[in-house]
Amino acid sequence: MSKIGIFYASAGGNTTIVAEALKEAFEVEDDDCVLMEEDFDSVEQFENYDTLFIGSSSWGQGDFHFSWVDPIFEITSDGLDLSGKKVAFFGAGDAKTHGEHFCSALGKLYDVFTKAGAKAVGFVDTDDYTYTKSLAEKNGKFCGLAIDNINEPDKTEERIENWIEQLKTEL
Repeated sequence: MSKIGIFYASAGGNTTIVAEALKEAFEVEDDDCVLMEEDFDSVEQFENYDTLFIGSSSWGQGDFHFSWVDPIFEITSDGLDLSGKKVAFFGAGDAKTHGEHFCSALGKLYDVFTKAGAKAVGFVDTDDYTYTKSLAEKNGKFCGLAIDNINEPDKTEERIENWIEQLKTEL
């Protein structure tokens, strides 16, 4: 199996739930699981992996977690080449309070990483979700796993398990 790196940011802990499940399911070492606000050093860390699991909660108008701001700027301004890498996105949002921007951070991250050459995997049907709009929706599917552990905590575990099984077939 390819070398996997998990890079995520989580303020309330909901995105961490997914990161920990991925870590366990794919047997990712502690050093390869990077909490952005504590363990991230530079975008060159992405180069150490064949597959990237990228996670962020969504804030306000669908913005990604603040700890992604500098790395995203570096990727876009320095022209980091992520060609040949697979990337899967995950994150948390609140479909009731921010239904017009539900998990839009995933879509913003998707745009940056795919423009840098990475190939996205792990698209999820939107059928089982209630939201108004999302930048994470690409061609009728979410560009990764979106969870709403605030309003639909009863669906979180199953969504994570199904997504992990899907990723195992796509990677």
